[in-house]
Amino acid sequence: MQVIRDWLNRHLNDPQVVALTLVLLVVFGIVIVFGDMLAPVFASLIIAYLLEGIVKYLERLGLRRLPAVIIVFLLFLAFLALVVLALIPTLSQQVVQLVENLPNMIDRGQSAFLALPDKYPELFSRDQVLALLATIKTEALGTGRAIVASFSLQSVVKVFTLVLYMILVPLLVFFFLKDKRPLLAWVGRYLPRHRRLADTVWHDVDAQIGNYVRGKFLEIVIVWLVSFATFLALGLEFSMLLAVLVGLSVIVPYVGATVVTAPIAVVAYFQFGPTADFLSVLIAYAIIQALDGNVLVPVLFSEVVSLHPVAIIVAILVFGGIWGFWGVFFAIPLATVIKAIIDAWPRSSSCQPSEPA
Repeated sequence: MQVIRDWLNRHLNDPQVVALTLVLLVVFGIVIVFGDMLAPVFASLIIAYLLEGIVKYLERLGLRRLPAVIIVFLLFLAFLALVVLALIPTLSQQVVQLVENLPNMIDRGQSAFLALPDKYPELFSRDQVLALLATIKTEALGTGRAIVASFSLQSVVKVFTLVLYMILVPLLVFFFLKDKRPLLAWVGRYLPRHRRLADTVWHDVDAQIGNYVRGKFLEIVIVWLVSFATFLALGLEFSMLLAVLVGLSVIVPYVGATVVTAPIAVVAYFQFGPTADFLSVLIAYAIIQALDGNVLVPVLFSEVVSLHPVAIIVAILVFGGIWGFWGVFFAIPLATVIKAIIDAWPRSSSCQPSEPA
């Protein structure tokens, strides 16, 4: 107890540590208490942070801030329109087709299950296999109907929420980009005066997360397009849906690629059976993953987030358990924030914070 008391006395007497602690508590409290209500604001901040890199690049080319923001914002609107008008309807259509084809796909694959009693009579009986097939078909149909229901927009609440996001998020993104400096100056007036340690953490987080967010977005788009072209060339059904899953899988390193392997293998097997085409799909998917990990990631990430794989997996489990999907989505940035705090936290008895790199 004396050790803990000495540690608290030593650090709580440092105004830099107190200021950092207050800032963290306020931010964490806002996210916990107002997270659902301010979801469009948080989404807009993330998108604005993503687009800020392009704005800065145009400024370095000689454009003033406002013209650069307008150009980037128009490109963002064009991308958003492409997603809403082209991608989402295609995905919805392929999800519906997948659900409708599930019974046929299961019927085509059940021959392999029916052969189990002949190959392994001591392990499987015909009644057991038939019961297993009936259970799989029932569960698959139930899951498919649930997915289709989640994609439908019949609920008034869902429609209202979607419309609200489609209006508010672009507006907020524009004003966050346009008025970045006045907004930061306004926030700075309410921050503690002794915040050098907090600035150290912010510089470290900004350098790593900025590179991570922009690089990860490009990685998702490139992997998605390459996967779509590959699956389309191989004649795989539901190419767009599976390609989007592959692109999104890079958000969660190590885990995402493993999870997405299952639907790709299942669709390919039910479509082609145990043939050379089935093996071609699996080999092509393995090549895409290998190129992503060994070529694309080193090229895109000039300052790779230096987290051990164990730390990444633990962050996914912890933050995913706290915030669900969004916790998994932001697991690595949140882990980077924690690492930056640990690195910048004073370790000596004098509690002198390190200077920003």
